[in-house]
Amino acid sequence: MKKLFLSILIGMSLSTQAQSSKEIMYVGTYSVRGSEGVYVFEFDRKAGTMQQIQSISNGKNPSFLALHPSGNYLYSVNEGPDKAGGASAYAVDKATGKLQFLNSQSTLGGGPCHISIDKTGKTAFVSNYGGGSLAVFPIGTDGKLSAAADSVQDSGTGPNEKRQEKPHVHSATLAPDNRFVYVADLTTDKLNIFDIDVKASTVKPASTPYASVKPGSGPRHFTFHPNGKYGYLVEELTSTVASFSRNAQTGALTLLQDNVKTLPDDFTGQNTSADIHIDPSGKFLYQSNRGANTLAIFSIGNDGKLTKIGDQPTEGKTPRNFLIDPKGDFIFVAHQDTDNITIFKRDQKTGKLTYTGQSVPVPAAVCVIMASR
Repeated sequence: MKKLFLSILIGMSLSTQAQSSKEIMYVGTYSVRGSEGVYVFEFDRKAGTMQQIQSISNGKNPSFLALHPSGNYLYSVNEGPDKAGGASAYAVDKATGKLQFLNSQSTLGGGPCHISIDKTGKTAFVSNYGGGSLAVFPIGTDGKLSAAADSVQDSGTGPNEKRQEKPHVHSATLAPDNRFVYVADLTTDKLNIFDIDVKASTVKPASTPYASVKPGSGPRHFTFHPNGKYGYLVEELTSTVASFSRNAQTGALTLLQDNVKTLPDDFTGQNTSADIHIDPSGKFLYQSNRGANTLAIFSIGNDGKLTKIGDQPTEGKTPRNFLIDPKGDFIFVAHQDTDNITIFKRDQKTGKLTYTGQSVPVPAAVCVIMASR
């Protein structure tokens, strides 16, 4: 009887271990080349492989995704022409990771390309690239998006006549303390800083309302160091990165480095930078380059400044967003033009990457995120 009981316990333990090694991943796409919308995968950490378990229909370019802090809901932007953009909410089955559509709302502007959720899960922020505006949405207790409660229209032009002809709001990043949101405008070469009221789902300019970078740089995505003292900005048009120190009281940013080169020394073609992430330890920063098709790798000093230490080919064309898994062991790169996600093993001591040989087919892959089951 004791042996039987022990066998049952061992079996339960092994089963739990097997389940815990698998995590759920979500992939946003453009609605081309047979894309079915938002894809759901199960990642087996031990094997280093991704297995598709669902796709949920969305033919409106559900490109960028964000998870609710509870893990119970997922949100996508739905890119569209001017004045026709939207955002959608989905319920997450916590047992399987599968999605069920809840509702959609207008983003009050065209070409929404980024969505973020505040840490209380009460407010969503959508960046309208085409419309040049930020839209702010209340989130109900049922996870559904209410109509936008606030919006901010940006204005201005930049020196790059083709890309900076009108405002292009590209991302809205929440501060670690959830008091401020940092909104990157590719055209104005500014990070606009707003105080946020998550209960009312409204924003107002902070006491220091923006930080500027070199004209023509093209701010795109922004990320914070795990210690909250430093922030890092993708400069899309110059394929560079800027580093800042942050005043936690006022939210103000002070420029530490600007126009730090991210391209390989021998690269001479056309390129635009895209995404940026820091590993969980805060020691290394990675930035994707579309054209060179690489991830630039930087070490982060104790003073927050960056030193480039390498370039990793991404094994695909046009790497958009990428994911560093929460444990820091793997990096997943979404390629828009080769319809695949490639998986890399990460050396946590050196920050360097090794391609695992795993290439997962996903049409027009744009954004990849992970949630532990």
